[in-house]
Amino acid sequence: MPAPLQSLSATLAYDGRIIAENLSLDVPEGSFTTIIGPNACGKSTLLRAMAGLLSPSTGQIILDGKDIARMVPRDIARRLGLLPQTAIAPEGIIVSELVARGRYVHQRLLRQWSTGDARAVAEAMALTNVGDLAERRVEHLSGGQRQRVWIAMVLAQDTPVILLDEPTTYLDITHQIEVLNLLHALNVSGRTVVAVLHDLNHAARYASHIVAMKAGKIIAAGAPDDVITAETVHEVFGLRADVLPDPVTGNPMVVPHDMRGR
Repeated sequence: MPAPLQSLSATLAYDGRIIAENLSLDVPEGSFTTIIGPNACGKSTLLRAMAGLLSPSTGQIILDGKDIARMVPRDIARRLGLLPQTAIAPEGIIVSELVARGRYVHQRLLRQWSTGDARAVAEAMALTNVGDLAERRVEHLSGGQRQRVWIAMVLAQDTPVILLDEPTTYLDITHQIEVLNLLHALNVSGRTVVAVLHDLNHAARYASHIVAMKAGKIIAAGAPDDVITAETVHEVFGLRADVLPDPVTGNPMVVPHDMRGR
């Protein structure tokens, strides 16, 4: 089955400064793909390029067999939803209004707001447990609440591919697991999910496909058992660790050595 999203020898740069070079990557159809790596290694830059927000200086990003640079933004938004690392809501907007913005890409001159749109918004808010916040102003919410509202907006967009840049940022451990369980459920229901994650054990537990990056290059890509190894963790992060079976899932679990190197 062809990959819905691909990077073909893409070099990514800002203002002439190369961030990532010669990236070739297939996101498997129906996968839960996580991108891991140290800070400033190019993870978020790659995600922005795959969302069509950054054009490669060389190479291509392919969405459903088409060069994303040649696609109309509305067509991209109907296929692909993005939660950026830092999202800013308009001042004074309430939660239900922000989530409803996820439906804008489905509006046309002759197709305005519908019962289907209202249903999609309500379902997205229920899935992210923000229904009781519907009339609250977004600026008055905690960081964790805002993050869940933004995720709800992406879900309301109802796209087959979802990209998320650090979706568990600002969330306590309970809400982190809730969000990851939600993304897992969406993936099981048929969505292709791509998420940048910092927690290696969360990545290994939830992902079916992992991409490890360092210094703008892809070091390894594949199943969790193939990528989350002691050797790769040391190569990518400079961290000495043992990799053991997760007692719950059997997936790889990273156990760092202590400060004395044991």
